[in-house]
Amino acid sequence: MSSLVGQRVWLVGASSGIGAALAEELHERGAIVAVSARRADRLDELSRGRFATVPVDVTDHDAVLEGARQVGETIGPIDTVVWCAGYWHTFDATDWQAEEFARHVEVNLLGLGHVIDATVPEMVARGRGHLVGVASVAGYRGLSGAEAYAATKSAQITLLESMRASLSAKGVRVTTVCPGFVRTEMTESNSFPMPFIIDADEAAREIADGLESGRPEIVFPWPMAVTMKLARLLPVRAWTALSSRLAGRS
Repeated sequence: MSSLVGQRVWLVGASSGIGAALAEELHERGAIVAVSARRADRLDELSRGRFATVPVDVTDHDAVLEGARQVGETIGPIDTVVWCAGYWHTFDATDWQAEEFARHVEVNLLGLGHVIDATVPEMVARGRGHLVGVASVAGYRGLSGAEAYAATKSAQITLLESMRASLSAKGVRVTTVCPGFVRTEMTESNSFPMPFIIDADEAAREIADGLESGRPEIVFPWPMAVTMKLARLLPVRAWTALSSRLAGRS
C-alpha cells in the first residue's frame, strides 16, 4: 500500500466531473493538491481555499509549462501528476466533422503530451514520481459514434503503456485509469444507454483506492471492465457486427 498523505499532487482537468471529485477525495486522504483547468471560477468554487488553483488551457503548451512552474512554486516539487482533462462530442464517419476531430486530438492527446512534457522530465531527474492518466474503456475497441473520442482514448492507453515500460527503471511510475460511464457534465447529454453508470464520487474513490494499492491499471466499474476486456478478444468481424447493431446501423 502507498499512502497519499503528504503527496504533492497536480490534478489537471479538475473543474468538474471526475477531476473535481478526485480533488476532494485526494484532499480527504491527506494529499497536498493543486488543481488546474480552463475555468478559473470553477476552480475557486471547488477549492474554497483548500487547494492551490492554477488556471491552465491544456492545448497551450507554454501555458502548461508555466502552470507546472507555478504549481511547483506553490506546493513544492510535484510527486504525482494526474491527467483528468477530456473532450467529448459525438459524431460518426457518416457525417465527418474535421474540426471536432481536431479538437479531440488537441485536448485529449496533445494536451496530455503537454502535461507530460511539463512534469515527467523533472521526475526522471529526481528519480521518483508518478504519472496518472485518466483514459476510458472507450479506448479498448472502436465504437460507432465515438470515432474521435475512442481513437484518442486508445492513443492515451497506448502512450501510457509505452511510457510505463520506458520509465520503470527511472523511478517514475505510470498508472492508466479507464473508467466506464460516469455521471458528469460530459455524459449528461448522451441519448444512448449507459450501462453500469456510476457517480463521480464513486469513480474518485475507485481511483484513489487504486493509487494507494499501487495498481498500474485501474478499470471500473467491474461489470464494464469485464465487458470491455472481453470485447477486445472478439474477432474483428464479430465486433463490427455487434457494434454496428448497438449503434442501430444494421
